[in-house]
Amino acid sequence: MSDRHDHGHAPHTHDGASGHAHPHASSRSSRLRHRLGHLLTPHSHETADKLDSALESSARGMRALWISLAVLGATALAQAVVVAVSGSVALLGDTVHNAADALTAVPLAIAFVLGRRAATRRFTYGYGRAEDLAGMAIVLTIAASAAFAGWAAVDRLLDPRPVTHLPAVAAAALVGFAGNEWVARYRIRVGRDIGSAALVADGLHARTDGFTSLAVLLGAGGSALGWQLADPIVGLAITAAIALVLRDAAREVFRRVMDAVDPALVDAAERALREVDGVRGVGELRLRWIGHRLRAEVAVVVDGEATVRQAHAVAVDAEHTLLHAVPRLTAALVHADPAPVPGQTDPHHPLAHHAHA
Repeated sequence: MSDRHDHGHAPHTHDGASGHAHPHASSRSSRLRHRLGHLLTPHSHETADKLDSALESSARGMRALWISLAVLGATALAQAVVVAVSGSVALLGDTVHNAADALTAVPLAIAFVLGRRAATRRFTYGYGRAEDLAGMAIVLTIAASAAFAGWAAVDRLLDPRPVTHLPAVAAAALVGFAGNEWVARYRIRVGRDIGSAALVADGLHARTDGFTSLAVLLGAGGSALGWQLADPIVGLAITAAIALVLRDAAREVFRRVMDAVDPALVDAAERALREVDGVRGVGELRLRWIGHRLRAEVAVVVDGEATVRQAHAVAVDAEHTLLHAVPRLTAALVHADPAPVPGQTDPHHPLAHHAHA
């Protein structure tokens, strides 16, 4: 006997009013445990509340993008004024970096808007994967920034040029670093809170431009001391730092595209499932990110003599437990397998010839 159960609509939230017990409780103790759980951990099962939670995640991401766009735009504008006065090529490059970083908000904003669209018969899992595509675009932008910084440093080595209005250039560099670092911290924090790898990568990109601003500051200091090669040498060092950030961002986005999850999440899900009444074992468990939300597929072992309703109740209880135990999990597909009996054929034997297809 097997049973599949999947809410599959939207996130399970904990911030609403006290909800209702599931209708298919398998025993009096199970019903009592559910009621106690609802009293101790208020939450809602209403579809509207679930959608509100999902939209709130996207809304936080959009808010982070627009706020950081405004901060970086103001930073780039202030630096552009100093560029016009000083003629600093290094500061010009930093200004271009900041403007480009601000513009990375565009693909992410498009991704968040697409992620709000409902699933269709063609895109049955929705449009959350647009965030992964945006993350790839951001990684490419970081790579372009590293290439530009390296080229500018080598060009300055081959053709040293003096920098004028050094105090103004140094002040603009500090403004650039402060703006980028603030944006980086904000984007990374919100990205991790809502589970958006793309927003985290965008925050790391902002941090690379902050490093570039520091290079301008150090280069200006070297120029003030009469060492014209200070700026390009520091620029090469910053290029190496950007490459390291690029590696981290690319790895995070690559893992997300390849459906990688933190093994600790899998461990937490398995532990929670083993505590569910009626679950005798946990079989195959899969988790995957779709945008900044998680979905789960799991097989649990139940009593082979259980009725369909009893097996379904265990599946409901298992899904309910997963929604509580795994952060940002929005849906779980639970498959109930009968406990094996010595001498009986494996109930999945008819599928064996498809296993390696």
